[in-house]
Amino acid sequence: MRAAGRSRFVYVIYIRSTPQKVWKALTDSKFIRQYWFGMDIQSAWKKGSPWKMTLPDGMPTDTGKILEIEPPKRMVIHWQHEWQKDIKAEGPGRCTIELKKVQASVRVTITHEINRPKSKLIEAVAGGWPLILSNLKSLLENGKIAVKDHPRH
Repeated sequence: MRAAGRSRFVYVIYIRSTPQKVWKALTDSKFIRQYWFGMDIQSAWKKGSPWKMTLPDGMPTDTGKILEIEPPKRMVIHWQHEWQKDIKAEGPGRCTIELKKVQASVRVTITHEINRPKSKLIEAVAGGWPLILSNLKSLLENGKIAVKDHPRH
């Protein structure tokens, strides 16, 4: 989806779990590594806290800060890609994560956006979020991830 001068990616998935368990899975570094291809995410998970994602070798891929946070319902992350120069040059975007209980499941909505048309960041996250969230869903529901290695690596 694109508005004039803006790129946006929205992904929705339903996970048979509770908002509290999904929230913990999204904010616990040890658990994140299990479904996010070994990536590590560090933050104090409070408004204004720094946020950093690194490869297994410690190299930073993305940085930012927590703009809004309301556990276990919503968080907004200021997201600056650091790894690839052409994507980094686009500047920061925003990632909004929203959780809503729906019967015996949790609807997880990811909205990633940037004030730039035809964004390479949005193209990249559009390929990554479905894999990451599929792994999260499988891990929470069945105890195993769906995709072991990121297809681009």
